[in-house]
Amino acid sequence: MPRIPYITDAEAGDTPLVAAIRERRGGSLLNLDRQLLHSPAYAEGWNAMLRAVRTRLSLDAKLRELAICVVAVLNGADYEFGQHAPEFLKAGGSDSQLSAIRRMDAIAIDPAMFSQAENAAIALTTQMTRIVEVEPSTFASLRKHLDDASLVELVGVVAAYNMVSRFLVALEVETE
Repeated sequence: MPRIPYITDAEAGDTPLVAAIRERRGGSLLNLDRQLLHSPAYAEGWNAMLRAVRTRLSLDAKLRELAICVVAVLNGADYEFGQHAPEFLKAGGSDSQLSAIRRMDAIAIDPAMFSQAENAAIALTTQMTRIVEVEPSTFASLRKHLDDASLVELVGVVAAYNMVSRFLVALEVETE
């Protein structure tokens, strides 16, 4: 059970905010939305920022989803992993890569499974999530593959989805 009861469809109503969330989600609200809607102002800002992160960045979709899945595993956010694992596969990730990510907290990832850019993104994500500070060598590795805009976007994705996972885990949001 979540720590705070989910907002029901009746309680959510049909405000412009709720309609926009439903449209983005394909017609229904997720449990995450049902938590966020306890604070419409927070839900509005959250959805604006994460819509941009998910749909408006120039960062390669596979790198974005890779970082999100790594954050989810490192933070124990099963809900987040469940939402983004299919997106990782759609973006070109493989089942074996996804399996390696899922086990990475227990077994080190075989670097041969990922490209140099992907390995550098995994290192960045791990460092940002576990210790916050990023080693200079990690940035140097990423600079070989990403321009400044993509590097800023990757750091932003990791930061944003650390926020998401912390919200989900703290409120014990359940998978649909």
